[in-house]
Amino acid sequence: MAHHQDGLDISSLHAAFTEWRGLDAFLQELTERAVRAVGGADACSVTMHRDGLLVTAAGSDAEALKLDRLQYEADAGPCVCSLREGREQYVRDMTAENRWSPYPEQAADFGIRSVLAAPLKVNSTTLGALNLYAHHPRAFEEHEGSIGRLADQAAGAVAVAARIDEERIAIEDLRAAMLSRSVIDQAIGIVMARRGCPEEEALATLRKASQHRNIKLRDLCRELVHHTGGTPPAPGGFARRTARN
Repeated sequence: MAHHQDGLDISSLHAAFTEWRGLDAFLQELTERAVRAVGGADACSVTMHRDGLLVTAAGSDAEALKLDRLQYEADAGPCVCSLREGREQYVRDMTAENRWSPYPEQAADFGIRSVLAAPLKVNSTTLGALNLYAHHPRAFEEHEGSIGRLADQAAGAVAVAARIDEERIAIEDLRAAMLSRSVIDQAIGIVMARRGCPEEEALATLRKASQHRNIKLRDLCRELVHHTGGTPPAPGGFARRTARN
């Protein structure tokens, strides 16, 4: 595969936002673009913290995923060190590397001779590490500075992408809460109509029933609405309470 000049220009990163498919899809495209952009690179991955664990958020191919996994299992290696210390780590030749044993030997057995891991940092926060792998020793000798700039550009884009993803999740959570509220409101209306009781008493009755049956209130309400109407509650349906019609 032919390599382009070093660096990912801003327009290429903006292009990755054009059809937003989530943070992981953005990171996947980032790794593939990085391999094309950096001469000598054969594979690329992005390491991040998730739920207290180191994970590969994206990899250009299966080889990158495998090389990352070996580091996580050993809890040592250039990408692990780069993320934790917030500093660039460069292995010029795995066969001569004496840090992070047994990882250098394992990587060399898979044909990897050089690795450069650059932290994805925004201000003082390290978001992850961009890891470049090569089958040749000293593959990144001429590119250390440009890879650092690439990582800086990528870090800003990753921060924006992460924010977009967080906002999307927040919107989905809010929508789910609103839909649950809709079903609960319908169930309250059903109980009010059946018992001729006020709203507070109807809600207390539903809560008591959910505790007695050890199921969530929204699931109990969905079951009641389904049984009463004969069909499951329509997603997004905001019916008026029966007793108020």
